[in-house]
Amino acid sequence: MVRQGRSLELMEESGGELNLLVVDDDPAVLSALRRVFADEGYRVLTAESGAAGLKLLAKTTVQVVLADQRMPEMTGIEFLHRVKALHPHTVRIVLSGYAELETVVQAVNEGGLYKFLPKPWNDDQLRAQIHDAFLYQQAVVSPKLR
Repeated sequence: MVRQGRSLELMEESGGELNLLVVDDDPAVLSALRRVFADEGYRVLTAESGAAGLKLLAKTTVQVVLADQRMPEMTGIEFLHRVKALHPHTVRIVLSGYAELETVVQAVNEGGLYKFLPKPWNDDQLRAQIHDAFLYQQAVVSPKLR
């Protein structure tokens, strides 16, 4: 699509917005990620816990979720497994500096994750990965819903 000069088609059920949910228990990380995506055309929603993220997902259609792995009460993988069960159309990504490789590999192999991205991140690479996730959601996941 990028090579052809085409842009993402906005999903009708999201009210014409491309929604990105970022879940991390560190407010400084949430703030930094909001800045990374400020000019990307996404509506960036944030939550400081998996439970808060699930509440947001119950109210809002979200195409891509980016979650930290190490959070109290619920790990990112646990959160994203719940997201998969409740919102299978949502692309799920883990962003973490603490990779429990076996757990992450298992989640990817089971289809629970689209990608694992490391902390610290490179802003440009992270923007490109999230852009690709929205393209994937539009091209692969959304057509299955129709």
